[in-house]
Amino acid sequence: MKRRTATVLLMAAIAGVGLSAAQAEHPTASKKAPKKQTVCPVMGGKINKAQYADVKGKRIYVCCPGCIGKIKADPGKYIKKMEAEGIVLNKTPKKAAASKEHDHAPIKGYAEHEK
Repeated sequence: MKRRTATVLLMAAIAGVGLSAAQAEHPTASKKAPKKQTVCPVMGGKINKAQYADVKGKRIYVCCPGCIGKIKADPGKYIKKMEAEGIVLNKTPKKAAASKEHDHAPIKGYAEHEK
């Protein structure tokens, strides 16, 4: 009976060492997923996705329009604060280019009306 207990303990120890080695080889396995922004960095309230400031290539969501000016006045302060908390900010979306078809296309009949 003692031999069986010793064997089970030995196997558990070996399995534990193997698991530790596997985590050491793959350090990302133990890291947490990046945190998304859910709180306004100025007031601490819940963010409103319709209210944001695009600064330094990052989009910072806020709780109200009043916080936008504070973010724009000192964006580095708020970016640094959130990144220290492990929050990964969204990148500022690229502006969609206007299609050439609709970019200042003449209106049918408009030129004739002007004459």
